[in-house]
Amino acid sequence: MSGHSKWHNIQGRKNAQDAKKGKIFQKLSREIYMAARSGGPDPSGNPGLRLVIDKARSNNMPKDNVQRAIKKAEGSSEEHYDEIIYEGYAPGGIAVLVEALTDNKNRTASAVRAAFTRSGGTLGATGSVSYMFDRRGYIVIDRSKTDADEDQVLMDVMDAGGDDLQTSDDAFEIYTDPKQFAQVRDALEKDGYQLADAELTMIPQNTVAVPDEKKEQFDRLIDALEDDDDVSNVYTAAEDED
Repeated sequence: MSGHSKWHNIQGRKNAQDAKKGKIFQKLSREIYMAARSGGPDPSGNPGLRLVIDKARSNNMPKDNVQRAIKKAEGSSEEHYDEIIYEGYAPGGIAVLVEALTDNKNRTASAVRAAFTRSGGTLGATGSVSYMFDRRGYIVIDRSKTDADEDQVLMDVMDAGGDDLQTSDDAFEIYTDPKQFAQVRDALEKDGYQLADAELTMIPQNTVAVPDEKKEQFDRLIDALEDDDDVSNVYTAAEDED
């Protein structure tokens, strides 16, 4: 099953965020804290916490930072964060989903609204674009880190319970049902694969090319949202760049 790879695009955005590691670690610490508070500090018995720790690991977050966030959750801290999803349209009519974790809803709503407005986008009502996305498990195997060919990877993915394999020159990209994500990830690691990425994400059902004349505004919107301390994830229906 071959298809257009979005892994190259993801790598490019991650590289662009290297200068913002402190901000990324701050966001991850907040997610770890909330996961540990809600489900307990032991990742073996708290799947949500394990997912966030894996996400932290993929972003090269130091183990000490992870442990500090967990210990904070075990303590007497009364911090509380609300999970909020904002929906809207970027310039060019491209659907955007924004996941936020905030201790001040008014502050976050104001910042997200301003980001859309200043970039020529439009913040929409709840449900206005979320139906255009599907929650999926997403796993990446870097082809330079494995000797397995496509047929072998496909067999292993299907045996593990994965739904789809897309192959490009540099990666094997695997999609799973969210409920099967941890099972597939663990099975592939047990098979000896080194995973370049593994996360639950939102996948657009259809993608739209960003008009050339709107690209600067589009990029400005996404950068502003990702730079916000309260924003955890930004998903768009923009077509992957070549």
